[in-house]
Amino acid sequence: MEIIIHEKVTVVKDIFWNKMWYTCYMSTIDHSQTTEQPETCASHPIGRALRLIGDMWTLMIVYTLLSGPKRFGELLEAMGNVSPKTVSQRLKMLEEIGFVQRHAFAEIPPRVEYRLTEKGMTLVDIMEAIKQFGERYLAEDEQSTPSSPSTSESCQ
Repeated sequence: MEIIIHEKVTVVKDIFWNKMWYTCYMSTIDHSQTTEQPETCASHPIGRALRLIGDMWTLMIVYTLLSGPKRFGELLEAMGNVSPKTVSQRLKMLEEIGFVQRHAFAEIPPRVEYRLTEKGMTLVDIMEAIKQFGERYLAEDEQSTPSSPSTSESCQ
């Protein structure tokens, strides 16, 4: 009995030290040597495009606005489990680069609507391609696991 316990303790120690070594090693390694430098990606058209469309919440905002202008609260509701700060940051970024227009009405209480600009509407084909890809290759029955989040209303 003592030998079995000793062997298990030794195995646990080995696993622990291996994980500690790996964690320490990975946190100190310079990963920039193995991938393209961010400056290069930022100046390359594909890098800039991927930064825009590679963000789930940015795409969800665009997808939600495809159906027409929305107020901030409507966007939050349609997108599901996302913080208001995240939505606000993405909307500001999309407005700065000319994909979304913010329209503030001179009313009390204040009312603001967001809509896609002409430039923003050019993402329709990309969004449709992503939707078709999901329907074709990521069918609901393939991903129906207990831990999968429920489908948001804006995704239908």
